[in-house]
Amino acid sequence: MAEQTNVEPSNSKPMTDKELEELLRKSEQNATYPEVKFDEFTVPTPEEWVAACNELLKGKPFDKLMYTKNYEGITFDPIYTLRKWKDILPTDDYPGMGDFLRGSTVNGYVHEPWGIAQACDLTEPQENNELLKFEISKGSTVYHVRVDSATLAGIDVKDAAKPGDKGVSLTTVEDMHTLLDGLDMENIPFMLYTGEASTRLLAMMVAALKGAGKKVEKLHGIVGADPIGELVKNGKTCESLDSLYDQMAAVIKWAAKNAPGLRTVLVRSTVFSLGGAESVQEIAYTYAVAVEYVRQMMKRGLDIHEISQAIAFEFNQGANFFMEIAKLRAARQIWANIMKEFGAEEADRASYVHGRPATFTKTVIDPYVNMLRNCTQSFSSVVGGVNTYENEPFDELIRKGDTFSRRIARNIHIMLQEEFGMQAPIDQAGGSWAVEALTKQITEKIWAKFQEVEAAGGAMGALKDGSIQKGIADVLAARLKNLELRKDRAVGVNMYPNMTEEPLDPRPENTEEVKKILVAAVEKYVSDIDAKNAEAKLAAVKAAAADALVDAEADAFAAGATIGQVAKAACKAAGDVTVEAIAEHHWTEKFEALRRDTEAYIAKTGKNVEVFLANMGPIPQHKARADFSTSFLQVGEFNVHLNNGFQDDEGKPGSRWEKAAAALKAGIDEAGTPYDCAVICSTDATYPEDVPGMAPLLKAANPTMKLFLAGAPAKDMKQTYLDAGIDDFISVSANCFEILKDLQKRKGMIE
Repeated sequence: MAEQTNVEPSNSKPMTDKELEELLRKSEQNATYPEVKFDEFTVPTPEEWVAACNELLKGKPFDKLMYTKNYEGITFDPIYTLRKWKDILPTDDYPGMGDFLRGSTVNGYVHEPWGIAQACDLTEPQENNELLKFEISKGSTVYHVRVDSATLAGIDVKDAAKPGDKGVSLTTVEDMHTLLDGLDMENIPFMLYTGEASTRLLAMMVAALKGAGKKVEKLHGIVGADPIGELVKNGKTCESLDSLYDQMAAVIKWAAKNAPGLRTVLVRSTVFSLGGAESVQEIAYTYAVAVEYVRQMMKRGLDIHEISQAIAFEFNQGANFFMEIAKLRAARQIWANIMKEFGAEEADRASYVHGRPATFTKTVIDPYVNMLRNCTQSFSSVVGGVNTYENEPFDELIRKGDTFSRRIARNIHIMLQEEFGMQAPIDQAGGSWAVEALTKQITEKIWAKFQEVEAAGGAMGALKDGSIQKGIADVLAARLKNLELRKDRAVGVNMYPNMTEEPLDPRPENTEEVKKILVAAVEKYVSDIDAKNAEAKLAAVKAAAADALVDAEADAFAAGATIGQVAKAACKAAGDVTVEAIAEHHWTEKFEALRRDTEAYIAKTGKNVEVFLANMGPIPQHKARADFSTSFLQVGEFNVHLNNGFQDDEGKPGSRWEKAAAALKAGIDEAGTPYDCAVICSTDATYPEDVPGMAPLLKAANPTMKLFLAGAPAKDMKQTYLDAGIDDFISVSANCFEILKDLQKRKGMIE
């Protein structure tokens, strides 16, 4: 270690990041690194580690079991050693400088922890205002507002299909005033995603702040747009891309002059993540979009400093803990080098990253497990070095969060900061052989993928030719197939189903009633405005050049114009580009649909798929496979009838088969209702005798049922078992989804 430097004496003021950066540079020049010896320890060789693993594996293949390949095409090593990876360790890098591998700021989270930006999405402006204040009082440090689809599209609430579907409904400046009333906008950052363009909602905010006598120049945080993101989500944009780029450039200039602490471009990976993209695709495609923005802004006369200070990123954190840490570290490096190529100075090469848990990885079934998923994703985000983070409530796929789910989500931040001490270390993963190795590997893959997109004509070229969409679709298909085969495990869904689970109440909002309330408030407001003045201001919006649009729209809102009127007046040209949209998914949707089919059939008929376990021999003999088969079939929410096993009577070999057949023939109740399928459960050692002897008896007892054997058959015995009457096999290599779907069809649950 370097000789200790007293960076912040107790009797002095804390150093600024710039002062500390300079001190660190000087310290590095004069530093000496004494040799650290570990003579008292015997360092095991990799060969010794492998030998120890082989002993535990008991003959199972080390190379097959201990190396794990992920969707990014990176293979996790079972053992990471200094000997192999020492040459890549960042021994001459410091946080907040260089390529920003080790963090975007010099001090990490020591002086300023990541911003806790819990999204507030209640429908009515007043209730959302109260929620914003409540969040801050309970530990959030960023005002984060989410608006509904109609507001994003510039549609008045009276014309909205479903007000409040995704967030708060805003139609007039009065709505915005209500939303912002009493908020400490000068001292607390504000965050709002604005869709195609930030002009309209920013103008509404400006009008509301000025009307309340507040200083617009103190507004800071993110009020950001992502037009290409909306294009990919919807397949088209409402306005032409050229018009949206003009507005983007104009808003950047406006913010630099009027609110210099505000970023107005928010490049989001969400559309790619929800499509099923893996981490390499997520970063590469998001950066390709960002580079398109940089080029378009430079065409419109902005310099790289202005552009860099306007851009923020939103990345979605997946479930692969170490890979997600490496992803964020790699992303900082790559963006720094991209900006360097555009001529940015070192200070302008740092990326500003807002993180969130990947909705793609969440489940509707057994949603409480989402709390655990959120916990690991939050942890990896913090270790990876996000600037701000929102932790979605565990019930986000089902309903808007309530007091409980929001509290759990918010408290994960607070526990990481206050209990786990995550503010203290700078670059927590720095020097980890595994994380540094993964960082290097994923950096190379992201860069290669980014160059691939550039060769296709950049983000727009690759979207138009469909290569981005195809790449993501291929990964999505692989993810869904691996879930079907249970190579990927979603706890509570395709593995370890909870048969006692009570579904969460979705608490659907009374849309019609809410719409009436919101429309009435808008009508009351506009009834008292000067209509001629509003029309004049709207005419000014229509005539305004892009550079004057924010102020012109703010004046129109202040005069009483609605968001729909302003959107119509401001539109210079309709969207002229279409691409194949990337649909939203979450990874367990197919299994959840399967479960809903079972539940619907039960509700309609009172019947279910009934499963008979033909357990052979004493409990120790059949239990492992009986438990496996039970869990396998309960994934479809089927009824599995348990027993303690069928055994021979003394002196009567084979009577266990007759007992099992008799129990199967008796049915599930006194009326003799037949079973829909049966599973023979025992061991590989007993199957050569049991299956040929018992399978024909079971088939005779119930000729219409499907008969399974638990476990993968030995190659030389498979045909023998099939000839005896076995229809299929339930094992770790079986396609769980297809087997369950087939049983549903046989039952008549689905066509």
